[in-house]
Amino acid sequence: MRARPILTAAFLLSALTLSSAASSKPAAESPYDVLAQMARVLVLVEHEYVDPVERRRLAEGAIKGMVAELDPHSAYMPPEDYAIFQADTDGRFGGIGVEVDFGDDGIKVIAPIEGSPAERAGVKSGDRIVAIDNQSVRGKSPEELVRWMRGGPGTKVTISVRRQGKSELIYFKLTREIIEVSSVTETLMDGEIGYLRLKQFQTGTHGELLEAVARLRAENGGPLAGVLLDMRNNPGGLVSEATAVADEMLDAGVVFTTRHRKRVVDEVKATRGGALRRGPLVVLVNEYSASAAELVAGALQDQRRATIVGAKTFGKGSVQTIIDLPGGAGMRLTSMRYYTPKGRAIQAQGIEPDVQVEAGVLPDKSFGVVRESDLENHLPAEGKARPSTATPPSPSDTDAQSPADTHLGVGREIPKNPTLGADVALSVAYQIVTGVMGRR
Repeated sequence: MRARPILTAAFLLSALTLSSAASSKPAAESPYDVLAQMARVLVLVEHEYVDPVERRRLAEGAIKGMVAELDPHSAYMPPEDYAIFQADTDGRFGGIGVEVDFGDDGIKVIAPIEGSPAERAGVKSGDRIVAIDNQSVRGKSPEELVRWMRGGPGTKVTISVRRQGKSELIYFKLTREIIEVSSVTETLMDGEIGYLRLKQFQTGTHGELLEAVARLRAENGGPLAGVLLDMRNNPGGLVSEATAVADEMLDAGVVFTTRHRKRVVDEVKATRGGALRRGPLVVLVNEYSASAAELVAGALQDQRRATIVGAKTFGKGSVQTIIDLPGGAGMRLTSMRYYTPKGRAIQAQGIEPDVQVEAGVLPDKSFGVVRESDLENHLPAEGKARPSTATPPSPSDTDAQSPADTHLGVGREIPKNPTLGADVALSVAYQIVTGVMGRR
């Protein structure tokens, strides 16, 4: 009979000894009972499971489960997942350069990134990636598929694509490159209105915003008559970048506060001299504007700096502390809740727009709306009871991957005069910022 692994036996003996040492306490109160139970299960799985199992895989699974049990946004990230997370935050990674949406029938290409390997090879919007290196994408998680597509510059990957109007698959052999993703885009609209789209808050977003404003003013030949800030589908990101963006639109006052176990731990205030502190300002949000995007919208709304237009936001008002762990792993741990300048909770409640544009006006009504309050085991607003563990509706990924713009009426091409376009929310916002419709 095979000998027991020394490490497992030692761990089990240690846990049982500690449990015995605490025997003066009632069993239910002993902090070591759960460790003893974990050790028993580990030994049983290692010796009795139908196939041999790596201990590292079991241990990482246990750690993942422990952290994931807390709320939907706390997570243990093994080294490969943590590297992807850090690359997303930096906006710079090795890959093929496609903006995608994950669905049950494959990976839909929203658009290839300009100048990327995918664009040069001929990948087009609407293509569906059905296999990566001859492995089917069906049934795989978005995180796993991202790992498959990304890799070091110079490495090769083959994607199998199904294209509308073509009966046979198209194969693209691509060489990965460093892809840099911009988080801010701009357009000068009719009436000297500057349109700024904030896709997410990543390293350098604040600097990108200032550069975009400078380009708009140069193109306009002087100051702008108003600004339209579009944060629809913005999943959030770095709070430091979001704070700097909000600061450019305020001249004083509180941006947000944070609380930990009902105590205020931080109050962030705006400084004087913001680049966009004057002039009409309208902010567009929708049900997929989350986290740091809600922080910015809430600050501008409470300070009466901007009119908020669109749909009620996602409702993620919690702060995740990023912790480096040995071996290249990392952890996102929910540590605080955000509050607006007037003390309104964002968590599980979201930001209500001043001018409501219902989701029903959007072109694809089949795409369900899932907010923070619908997520299983979501963190409640402070002082409210924990939600039940009933399984919520989940028509799509909600927080880890923001949905594709084409599902939500956010056009890639921004018209000079939005009143002539199909984007209803953008048209309403434009009419408000130009004064055609009254501000709140």
